[in-house]
Amino acid sequence: MKPNRRKFIQSLGAASLLAASESFAKPFNIIRDMRVSPNDKIRFATIGMGIQGHYDTRAALKAGGTELVAAADLYDGRLTRVKELFGKDIFTTRDYREVLSRKDIDAVLIVTPDHWHDHITMDALKAGKSVYCEKPMVNRIEKGKPVIEAWKKSGKTMQVGSQRISGSSFAEARRMINAGEIGHINFIEATYDRFNAIGAWQYSIPTDASPATVDWDRFLGDAPKRPFDATRFFRWRNYKDYGTGVAGDLFVHLITGVHYITGSHGPERIFSSGEQSFWKDGRDIPDVLVSVFDYPANDKHDKFQMVLRVNFANAGAIKNVTRIIGTEGQLEVSDSSLILTKKKLPKAPGYGNYDSYFTFSEAEQAEFKKQYDEKYSEADRVAEPIKEIRFDAPQGEDNHSLHFDNFFKNVRSGSQDTIEDPVFGFRAAAPVLACNDSYFQQKVVKWDPDKMIVR
Repeated sequence: MKPNRRKFIQSLGAASLLAASESFAKPFNIIRDMRVSPNDKIRFATIGMGIQGHYDTRAALKAGGTELVAAADLYDGRLTRVKELFGKDIFTTRDYREVLSRKDIDAVLIVTPDHWHDHITMDALKAGKSVYCEKPMVNRIEKGKPVIEAWKKSGKTMQVGSQRISGSSFAEARRMINAGEIGHINFIEATYDRFNAIGAWQYSIPTDASPATVDWDRFLGDAPKRPFDATRFFRWRNYKDYGTGVAGDLFVHLITGVHYITGSHGPERIFSSGEQSFWKDGRDIPDVLVSVFDYPANDKHDKFQMVLRVNFANAGAIKNVTRIIGTEGQLEVSDSSLILTKKKLPKAPGYGNYDSYFTFSEAEQAEFKKQYDEKYSEADRVAEPIKEIRFDAPQGEDNHSLHFDNFFKNVRSGSQDTIEDPVFGFRAAAPVLACNDSYFQQKVVKWDPDKMIVR
């Protein structure tokens, strides 16, 4: 602490300290509320250096004002690769606790298999680190609230990693919905289909994979014990013991976007149906899944229904967008663009072809038409012309880096108000975890999105 700041704090009387504490939403604590200087680099570590770990690390470095100082992973080959790519002086370890014990680390990126998210997040918060945790925030519904409580208690910054909502197309979609551009929302549909082996999680397995190069026991964590299996380690998304299936990997992105755009806290009923259609490779989760969500009305929107689908064997045309349909138009939103289609129905009820009007007697038809003409003008009988407005994100915009910009900005200021804090993150995660519960237990799951509990 610089001398002038120390003198300032020492000069505060008891009354001044009390007044200062009452001006904050959270109780003032000198040690906890010390901020990272805006001129200092934020030193971070990545825990989990798989595919997404590399993507997140690069995006975090691209955000600027940051430095990678450590990395943890359970496969020795990835620790070697970290030094090859990011520098030989990077501290590497199999044990993430060695990372958390370092005093020179401000923040950690948690990019592990899903079943480790809650454990490492709570340990990191307890160690005084800010946390960027990949989606879904937890792998079981009952794990969500303990993470939220640990975050609140810590006073540290935490961001959940579903980065698409940091893009300008989602900000514009949110603005349009709030402005009432499509009227009242009544239905949303979105897909996240794929048609290739990597997209279906058939990831490469290194030739040197063995109990000597992989910390298998630590990987299992609280999952059921079993002998070493390289396929389960490197393709963990295919197994419900470690991952959360297509819902936890892909539906969570779609739901995060919908909640951000609409301001919703979540659905109240969830039902799923699916199958293993093509990828019968030993995985124990479906590769085709459709889920239906019933959203209650709130102060932001009327009630609406949402349908999500993933198909890992979609040989047809793949157009993965979120389509938000209202009474006066629709929005088609993707990661970098959106299309607003404005279309209003006429005010007057129709009559003529395909209407019961022609079944009336001639006298009744004449009387009906007379009264109809008196009641409705010509303009009332015609639908407004269709208008289409397209929005494209600025060229070169990187949603991933923007998401980290938001995280690191809040780390510097000591704020907990990230764009995707743990409450938001859990309200996106819980419905997709309910999708899995519905699929495996063949039942409708009832969820309270405000209290965040299963009913």
